[in-house]
Amino acid sequence: MISAVIALAILFALLAIGVPIGYAMGVVGFCGFGLVVGWQPAANMVAQIAFDYSITYVLSVLPLFILMGSLFAHSRMADELYSAANAFMGHRRGGLAMATILACGGFSAVSGSSLACAATMAKVSVPLMRQYGYAPGFAAGTVAVGSTLDILIPPSISMVIYAIITDVNLGKLMIAGFLPGLLTIACYLAVIVGVTRIWPHLGPSGKRIGWDGRLRSLKDIWPMVGLFTVSLGGIYVGIFTPTEAAGIGACGAFLLALLRRRLRFAPFAGLLLETARTTTAIFIVIIGALIFSNFLTVSGAASGMQEWVRSLALTKTALILAMLAIYIGLGCVLDASAMMLLTVPVFYPVVTQAGIDPIWFGIFMVIVIGFGMIHPPLGMLLFIVKRFVPELKTSQIFVGVAPFLIGDVVRITLLIAFPWIVLVLPGMMK
Repeated sequence: MISAVIALAILFALLAIGVPIGYAMGVVGFCGFGLVVGWQPAANMVAQIAFDYSITYVLSVLPLFILMGSLFAHSRMADELYSAANAFMGHRRGGLAMATILACGGFSAVSGSSLACAATMAKVSVPLMRQYGYAPGFAAGTVAVGSTLDILIPPSISMVIYAIITDVNLGKLMIAGFLPGLLTIACYLAVIVGVTRIWPHLGPSGKRIGWDGRLRSLKDIWPMVGLFTVSLGGIYVGIFTPTEAAGIGACGAFLLALLRRRLRFAPFAGLLLETARTTTAIFIVIIGALIFSNFLTVSGAASGMQEWVRSLALTKTALILAMLAIYIGLGCVLDASAMMLLTVPVFYPVVTQAGIDPIWFGIFMVIVIGFGMIHPPLGMLLFIVKRFVPELKTSQIFVGVAPFLIGDVVRITLLIAFPWIVLVLPGMMK
């Protein structure tokens, strides 16, 4: 147990000086495993993990989902999503902010990266909101919180990583994120309504668009809706696996981009190269996490944590609230990937021993990670949005995000009180 504490301290030190988390976890895990078990077994363990997971069939969803999201972003389909949402909601007080949340939800259904969503929607929606007199911080904050939907509404790269680490069924995990995603959208829309009613100057009304314009806006988004329905519906009814759904999604996005004449050879080659780079980086992180997880197992940290939690005799709710407090604290100093990869290997055995459903815990993890991505001072999405709105101060974006934290408290409370919100759809899967 002491060796695990020392290893965590070294790991945090490496992260503090800027070592990438995948390499940091891999090096610390290898050295710790070598000191506890032996260097030859440690080398064998690293080689076996690297080989096994590099050829794992399930992990092939990663490049496919990444490519699908890149194709949608490159072909400017997010513009069409935002235009459609704006046509229906933009005339209301705070309507452009509501349209941004809805467009982020739509983009999330065809992308697995919150960073891609934040970058895309910041370029699309923030200029228009500012044109109509929205407070700059509120406009930017809306994009940041809306982008967290991308890791909750399937497809989700974070869900893939969680499924690999814990061996949870990926298809059920993705389906489980659907209703919490809709709940999150509802909570954020309610926050916008409340905030703009109290402070109308934050989100004044936009231009009203007639029903002819609204219906015309829908014709541009039906292919994306159809693609999402086929992919997620196919998983739900058992027609194909998540990997096959990812292949269909990537192929569909490619065909849509071609049919709309928004794809040229040079940009497509760049998209493929970027997909390969991103996939490689994620693989390195996963392999490093698994090496570190094996070290925690042999060091006795996992079993020690289980014994300690058992001695506290916490109820399920108390255990969940304790983990939530830990994640809020970690969100101040770590990014989302670091939180997941550091805590899942330690918390997952404790959670399963306490009788908490692993699929529910996976969705809870993703939600908390999304919270960490907008949590000061290291909320990654806040800085992504600021990159595209450089004239804003970071403090202004923090203030813009603050009201949405009320929505986060509400949805987390509802998920804890009513676990069926997460589990009802996976329970009905064939």
